[in-house]
Amino acid sequence: MKSLWMKISGALVVAVALVVVALIVFVDWERNEATISGRFVGLNAKMVYLEKTTTEGNRIVDSVALDPDGYYQLTVKNLPDNPTLYHVVYNKGRLPLLISRGESIELRAMGNILMSYTVKGSRESQLLQKFNKHFIEGQQNLNRIVYRYKTADSMGVKALDRQYSAVYNDIKRQQISFIIENKDCLAAVYALYQRLPGDQFLTNAASDLIYYRTVLDAVSNKYPNSPFLLTLSTDIASMAARLSLMKSVEVRSYPDLKAPDMYGNDVALSSLDGNVILLDFWAAELGTSNTHNADLKDIYERYRSQGFRVYQVSADVSKVTWITAVQGQRLPWISVCDFGGELSPLLRTYNVFKLPSNYLIGRDGNIIARDLYGEDLEAALSKIFK
Repeated sequence: MKSLWMKISGALVVAVALVVVALIVFVDWERNEATISGRFVGLNAKMVYLEKTTTEGNRIVDSVALDPDGYYQLTVKNLPDNPTLYHVVYNKGRLPLLISRGESIELRAMGNILMSYTVKGSRESQLLQKFNKHFIEGQQNLNRIVYRYKTADSMGVKALDRQYSAVYNDIKRQQISFIIENKDCLAAVYALYQRLPGDQFLTNAASDLIYYRTVLDAVSNKYPNSPFLLTLSTDIASMAARLSLMKSVEVRSYPDLKAPDMYGNDVALSSLDGNVILLDFWAAELGTSNTHNADLKDIYERYRSQGFRVYQVSADVSKVTWITAVQGQRLPWISVCDFGGELSPLLRTYNVFKLPSNYLIGRDGNIIARDLYGEDLEAALSKIFK
């Protein structure tokens, strides 16, 4: 009898142990997953896709069809310890989510998903939605202003320039504020890398380095194992090296450039040696070139007889757009373009990552200053030619 009881007790112990192990496995399995559910209405697309973002690129990891009422549910599996960047893709719109283990995220939208979506159940993802709302609205406002340039007269262009600058600067202020306020969140890392068309930096190379380092320090404390830290560290090292190169450029004779003008003739920057040269980088397709060049033409005419010259490099990719602007605006200086766009070696030689941008080169071939416009440029020239 005692032996039988011991066998039964032993069997019970084994059974309980198996149940405990099963529960532990189930709980651990459940913790490694997250769900995304919600409703999309107002558009004709039927499928919802889940896209994972990694340093190697984006790939679809799950998909599901909407039910007749627009409801869906996706499951994210094998999540690591740190929040991971995914995108829910619907009707060509991509909604960013920073997903953590065990989260049950509710994602809904009506009509234009980029502008109308709401998210619950994920703090990092809610921060992304907060950032994107203002950033995307700002981009749309800029696009509307650019569209109005087509029919504006000279006075209207100046008014549009002021509006464009106001909206642009507001977007930048909001972006920087978001990054600083949420510097220990991965949403701040996402915000660091968002750019308006034509922009390479948040503000400029030196300031960007400060923001990147601030976020790196804060995120390292909160998410010490996040793969985003390696990306941040690599980019910070690259930016620091680029700043060092820029400083070395500023203290020696300028690097020469050679590119074709609108007639196909190669013209070298060094052909202007002995003059005071403004090396100006711009793009006709940006929509603000009329005002940019009109102001420069006024200054050019005032100082041309004293030895002031302009060598203007375009970052356009369309030959028609560039030549039309050069001819239509009757630009009186040397204008060149290799149609390489932002990847042009002409821009990279001078570390140009924003447009417009310029360098003022003295008669001795040394770079005097960078990014002088309007009154600042005129003041510098007045001092030189005094």
